Amino acid sequence: MQKIIGLVVVLGAVVGGFMFAGGNVATLWQPAEMIIIFGAGIGALVVGNSAHVLKEMLSQLRYQFSAQKEESSLYHDLLMVMYALLDLARTRGMKDLDEHVESPETSAIFLAYPRVSEFPQLVTFICDNLRLFSMGKISAHDFDAMLEQEIYSIEQQKLKPSQAMASIAEAMPGFGILAAVGGIIITMQHLDGPLSNIGYHVAAALVGTFIGIFGCYCLMAPLASAMEQYVKKQMAVLDCVRAMLVAHAKGHVAIVATDSGRKLISEENKPSFNTMEEWINNRAA
Repeated sequence: MQKIIGLVVVLGAVVGGFMFAGGNVATLWQPAEMIIIFGAGIGALVVGNSAHVLKEMLSQLRYQFSAQKEESSLYHDLLMVMYALLDLARTRGMKDLDEHVESPETSAIFLAYPRVSEFPQLVTFICDNLRLFSMGKISAHDFDAMLEQEIYSIEQQKLKPSQAMASIAEAMPGFGILAAVGGIIITMQHLDGPLSNIGYHVAAALVGTFIGIFGCYCLMAPLASAMEQYVKKQMAVLDCVRAMLVAHAKGHVAIVATDSGRKLISEENKPSFNTMEEWINNRAA
């Protein structure tokens, strides 16, 4: 909803300012110019990116305009899932984790905290690395390095859609110039006509440049930035899990390991230690 409001404000300010200056908003409606500019942009995206990147881009764009749940509830469920898993591993041994990490979709722990299960990549990250740690002796330092490298690799893949969107945003003024040049060519074909007709075609050509600049700075660049921030938030969740897993590998008890992850949560979503302890006590009760 916030993104939609922002786009409405941008559109209202640009078009409203144009009308306030005495411009006729009807002259901005140039379907041919829009087809050239946005068609070229979409085509360039298709040519320059793999099907996987395009699919991920659509997924991230849908997220930007969908109703978003509070992140605090996600972190609540994440901390409780990790505490339950690490406490089970510490008190009963890694073998007792098998039923949870092998089949998280039927695990009582994951089913009790559904927000975590809404993010398959997060569940996979937790289960794969708990399974890896249980398979053999890995030092906490090596385990930390492996997790850090995995998160970095995931981040680079997830950032490709926003990078592609940003590159097309930079190209939009160029596509606008392309449409404007096409409009000037059309104008040259009407030099023997009425002067008012020539003025109309010149205005239509200039609208191409207008649309290109608008598409860059008012539409695609902000969307690319929002997509990048979305990926950063996802990586922050994985980094929180990494801290908890590494603390567990160092031999810390479950509540201390869980607190290691809590400390990495951003301020607007971070619960206090007392709040987290209350959650754990309520779960035990």
